[in-house]
Amino acid sequence: MFNLKIIIASTRPGRKGPAIAKWIISKASEMNDFQVEVLDLAEINLPLMDEPEHPRLKKYQHQHTKEWSAKIESADSFIMVTPEYNYGLTAPLKNAIDYLSIEWGFKPVAFVSYGGLAGGTRSVQMLKQIVTSLKMVPLVESVNIPFFMKHIDDKGNFNPEEAMEKSADDMLKELLRWTKGLKSIRENK
Repeated sequence: MFNLKIIIASTRPGRKGPAIAKWIISKASEMNDFQVEVLDLAEINLPLMDEPEHPRLKKYQHQHTKEWSAKIESADSFIMVTPEYNYGLTAPLKNAIDYLSIEWGFKPVAFVSYGGLAGGTRSVQMLKQIVTSLKMVPLVESVNIPFFMKHIDDKGNFNPEEAMEKSADDMLKELLRWTKGLKSIRENK
């Protein structure tokens, strides 16, 4: 079984990321290949990077960094559930990524993005540049949710369309393939 971490990138009050994440967590959990753990950046609440040494040295001084490092190190793959803020990714997600270096390497990452007309795709484009610099492999397959609020009911539940379900299935299938392949690479380096 592979260790899949699903990162919820939005931290603002009233956020809808957890509702969308709940859906993708459920889909990923249905696959017998993944052990799913949710990493909600609002709950983790990392301060703005406060480590004096460069992350590539792994000389962490703060307990919150050591705990974050252990979570990311133990992962085989990731799904980032992210909104788009002003044509880009969220500051808490960028901060969480920048806290570490080596821990991210040779692991696949898939994206579930949401927003207005663009469905969060501009955020994902920025993220792909960032994660490749950390030797991660961003998947082509993704889930993009335009006008996401029309899919959230009065009880706060996310109700995906059929095309979103299909995109999620395709993305998870590819994520499993890359997870298997990159684990082999990590074990043989």
